[in-house]
Amino acid sequence: MPFQLFIPLSLLCALLPLHHGAPGPDGTAPDPAHYSFSLTLIDALDTLLILGNVSEFQRVVEVLQDNVDFDIDVNASVFETNIRVVGGLLSAHLLSKKAGVEVEAGWPCSGPLLRMAEEAARKLLPAFQTPTGMPYGTVNLLHGVNPGETPVTCTAGIGTFIVEFATLSSLTGDPVFEDVARVALMRLWESRSDIGLVGNHIDVLTGKWVAQDAGIGAGVDSYFEYLVKGAILLQDKKLMAMFLEYNKAIRNYTHFDDWYLWVQMYKGTVSMPVFQSLEAYWPGLQSLIGDIDNAMRTFLNYYTVWKQFGGLPEFYNIPQGYTVEKREGYPLRPELIESAMYLYRATGDPTLLELGRDAVESIEKISKVECGFATIKDLRDHKLDNRMESFFLAETVKYLYLLFDPTNFIHNNGSTFDTVITPYGECILGAGGYIFNTEAHPIDPAALHCCQRLKEEQWEVEDLMREFYSLQRNRSRFQKKTVSSGSWEPPAGPGTFLSPENYDKVREKKPAKQKVPLLSCPSQPFTSKLALLGQVFLDSS
Repeated sequence: MPFQLFIPLSLLCALLPLHHGAPGPDGTAPDPAHYSFSLTLIDALDTLLILGNVSEFQRVVEVLQDNVDFDIDVNASVFETNIRVVGGLLSAHLLSKKAGVEVEAGWPCSGPLLRMAEEAARKLLPAFQTPTGMPYGTVNLLHGVNPGETPVTCTAGIGTFIVEFATLSSLTGDPVFEDVARVALMRLWESRSDIGLVGNHIDVLTGKWVAQDAGIGAGVDSYFEYLVKGAILLQDKKLMAMFLEYNKAIRNYTHFDDWYLWVQMYKGTVSMPVFQSLEAYWPGLQSLIGDIDNAMRTFLNYYTVWKQFGGLPEFYNIPQGYTVEKREGYPLRPELIESAMYLYRATGDPTLLELGRDAVESIEKISKVECGFATIKDLRDHKLDNRMESFFLAETVKYLYLLFDPTNFIHNNGSTFDTVITPYGECILGAGGYIFNTEAHPIDPAALHCCQRLKEEQWEVEDLMREFYSLQRNRSRFQKKTVSSGSWEPPAGPGTFLSPENYDKVREKKPAKQKVPLLSCPSQPFTSKLALLGQVFLDSS
């Protein structure tokens, strides 16, 4: 029989109820800025629905509508605000109807949570106003970029926007979000070294690398993740090609005995022979491109570290087989559990469930305290820190639950779906294939097609318009013969037809039709093509 496990109620109760605002350092009332930002509320909202707590989801949505205000004098991380706040609000918006929230007319192309996500994202746009198009790392939500702000930003802080910003552009119709995200991605791509690697930190004003360590971990990680997930979400062949080129360089220069080391980006020489806990997302990412064998081998290496300490230390010295000084902690990060969830969906290997069991038991035994689950300050003696990160609720608990819940709606294979009528026509939602952003907020890829007409449909309409214009022109010629004063013209205003000259200019931009999708999976219908089953993407050329 397959191994099964019920996650203890106490682990789930960390989410019940969610309070908006954290106590100050002296245990007094929440800080007003923190209260207004409501980070934990937003970050954990979709987790409530995935765990089945519909009533609390509905209550929190009301709290957010009544209390969230982004017009506050707060310096915020552009990266964190995007993945936690914008991503969390977009996910909750798209899941609102499933959670029984009464949605307004026009949903999912409108709604209070979508408007909040758009407002938050607009607060981040000033950060992208740099000579390179790569964003600053911090922005003031009220005043924009501070005059003395450092221009040095980590690679992940530049390349981790396409999932949220492309979704936002698709839902709102404003292309500015996707545009700035794509520019930032391309600037990083153009800045890679001759051997195909990127460094850790770059100056967004000059485009020069400040930290030249190349790897798959902290400061770089979600850039690679978003090339793959952006490619899947947008069916973008170029993004996938970019990742595959990086993947070759990573395997050539950083891959040793199924570990990934840090190397100098220009020379490829080893600079740090360490494993960082943030790197544990990599096997899950490998599973999404179908590289299951390599993914499992690397995962098993990481799992041996977990079993050694009952968690993953932030840094692990590979040659010495032990923790790195001042990096011995485990803040209940989700990455290894995330990879286990992806790989289990792809393989059904019970070893992955064993990791899930070990994670639940470790967290319960070591970090459980009266008011939640505390960060482990030192895995050597299991000392605790007086904090619980919001990603524990947003990611760790969520991935653990999904690992052991094969029937969860997130795992839908396209056998069920919802039909929604939007101002742009009929739309299919909830068929599966959810794309998790790097904070584990699921985005329904079908939603990106609900609020815009497909290009092919636009060309069909314009073909009809041209045919009708031709009829009208013939009619005009007929009228010229029968009407002595003036000539007939098509009506002016919103209904004006394209002139032949303008129409030909537009037709020149018409993309060539493709017989198959840019990225495709063998023998899968559209509704299940993107399901989390370990995808094997084929070059359709």
